[in-house]
Amino acid sequence: MNRIQKFFTQIKGLLVHRFFQVLLFIILGLFAYGLMFSNVKPERVQVELFKPAEQTIRSTKTVEDTYKTEQEKEEISKQVADVYSLKKEYAKNKVDLISSIFDSAIEVNKETDPDEDHKEDEDKKETVKTDAQKVSILKEKLTDEVNKNIEESVFLALVKADEDELKIAKDSTITAVNNVMSSRIAASDVENAKKKVVEELGYMSISGDMKKASTSLARTAIIQNVFFDKDKTEEQRRKAVESVEPIRILQGQIIVEENQLVDRDVYRQLELAGFLNTESTIYPYIGLLLFIFLTFAAFYYYFYYSVSKKDNKYNQLLIFSLVFILSMATMKTVSILADLRNSNLEYIFPGAMAAMLIKILLNDRLAVAMIILLGSYGTIIFNGDTPGNLDFSMGLYIIFGGLTAIIILSRPNFKSKVLVAGLLLSLINMAFVFSLIFIMDSHYTRMEYLYYASAAIGSGVGAAVLTMGLLPFFEAGFGILSSIKLIELANPNHPLLRKILIEAPGTYHHSVMVANLAESACEAIGSNGLLARVGSYYHDIGKTKRPHFFIENQMSEENPHDRLQPDTSRDIIIAHAVDGGEMLRSHKFPKEIVDIAEQHHGTTLLKFFYHKAKKQDESTLEAAYRYPGPRAIMKEVAVIGIADSVEAAVRSMKHPTPEKIEELVSFIIQDRISDGQFDECDITMRELSIVKHSLCESLNGIFHSRIEYPEPDKLGQKVKE
Repeated sequence: MNRIQKFFTQIKGLLVHRFFQVLLFIILGLFAYGLMFSNVKPERVQVELFKPAEQTIRSTKTVEDTYKTEQEKEEISKQVADVYSLKKEYAKNKVDLISSIFDSAIEVNKETDPDEDHKEDEDKKETVKTDAQKVSILKEKLTDEVNKNIEESVFLALVKADEDELKIAKDSTITAVNNVMSSRIAASDVENAKKKVVEELGYMSISGDMKKASTSLARTAIIQNVFFDKDKTEEQRRKAVESVEPIRILQGQIIVEENQLVDRDVYRQLELAGFLNTESTIYPYIGLLLFIFLTFAAFYYYFYYSVSKKDNKYNQLLIFSLVFILSMATMKTVSILADLRNSNLEYIFPGAMAAMLIKILLNDRLAVAMIILLGSYGTIIFNGDTPGNLDFSMGLYIIFGGLTAIIILSRPNFKSKVLVAGLLLSLINMAFVFSLIFIMDSHYTRMEYLYYASAAIGSGVGAAVLTMGLLPFFEAGFGILSSIKLIELANPNHPLLRKILIEAPGTYHHSVMVANLAESACEAIGSNGLLARVGSYYHDIGKTKRPHFFIENQMSEENPHDRLQPDTSRDIIIAHAVDGGEMLRSHKFPKEIVDIAEQHHGTTLLKFFYHKAKKQDESTLEAAYRYPGPRAIMKEVAVIGIADSVEAAVRSMKHPTPEKIEELVSFIIQDRISDGQFDECDITMRELSIVKHSLCESLNGIFHSRIEYPEPDKLGQKVKE
């Protein structure tokens, strides 16, 4: 074990205690707080009234400009026109009044004019009234106010007219009055309205005096019917004022540009935004502290309660911490360089590096959590040192790039092609950056677009290069068996695989068959299929010490075990597991591969040699003919052990059929269960059922029925024919 591994082993030893776990999270929190401290530090600007500003100042928060809002409300209120209401009842009242005057005149005429049969009656002469008397009687029927507004000639014309003429005049007058009074008549329009009613009555077919009387009455009836409505006017103005949106100084909005004169309006806006406030505030620091506490509390909860295996938990915790520190330091460096150059250099930040490393070294869940954490912190770090102005577009860019990298690496065969994944990520990054630019409707020159495209490509390629460069250090420091390492070990040109192929070709073929079976079965139950394949390649490496003592390498040779004692054969067979572990350790193979070589037989019984020894000596103990173990701990080892036995057993069958294969697989699995070979492994009965189904499918595909071709001489005869 090298120094790096020793160092991290010591750290993991400390993390056994909860105190050091909490201490680690506190250190990470303080580290993040220190990096983001300057980004939330309240900015104080030096500005003077009626002097040019020394720098461009953006608002750090959204605040309402109450002064301008009130100005806008006053302006809108003034623009609301006065509301005038039409008094419809005025028209009805005037029509009723005119009708009453004519009706009264008709009544007076009836009362004062005797019937024709009595005109010569001297006794009745006193009932005949003069016109003056009729006028007096008519006036008595009307009110003083009405009498005052009607000319004397009108009364005289009314009392002189007969009933038919009065009725015609009545109908014409009230019709004209109603027509004119139904329209809106303002004070300035009264005279025009009176002229209009006179025009309408001009076509009336009655005597001149009666027409004049009707015209006079109609003119008297025409009055103003539209009046200013105070309540409605105030309501309209209130609604207009309420519709005014508050005028705000938006977060990120430029209040004053460099060298721009600070007039009273600008000075007032700076004061509203808090730039002229000389009092110090601690709220940004408290907010940042609370934000960091919430994020790391969530991660502490996950690591403490969600990760079951202790050693795996501490490995994950340390790797997560190191990747976080490295990513945050890189992020802050890029941010500082971007501020110094006053450019959008932040888009070159290789945020996907963290997602790639965690995806390859740990798992998808932590990779997603890491990139969300970095994205949220990135909104603060890349805010251009403007407190409160969170750069959400940069946060989206980091999260989107990281999630894209996780998805790309999830595709088959992409874990070994990190650089290819980085190139693909570059193209997607570039498309995402342009989408942000277009959404914000930003207008740039061709050179600026080229700059953004280059930064996005640099981010993707940089993430891939850094991932490839850092992976070996993490693998060496934590003894992690990554997918890339497994693919390297699966290379047929690896010295140990070449050794198996040359010295034990039968074992090599057997190992390849076991690898195919085990990989499919492991993937079916959600385990590491690649680990199962590579482990299967090397699980029988110990047989290369004495290859001819194993039946798959004997070809047509005599079996040497026929001449050996059972205990000697036992020692040779059992030794291949121990020898395999030692050989792999000497070549510095990962622990998982060594465990597969040592554990794939568990503590199973060498039944053939045990029964052979039992025949020679009845006192032979069963324990003496069992593999030393240990029994399988990982699911992958359990599956490889089953696949190893199944492949050898099916290969020895003369005419394998699907029924025979299924029966054999079921027997082997049940035998291992009853023998307690899975007691230390967390594989379930349901998973074993899935493994059985997968093995049967794979074996049926390998040992399917084939066409029986005729013998060579018969085949030649048929060709000639």
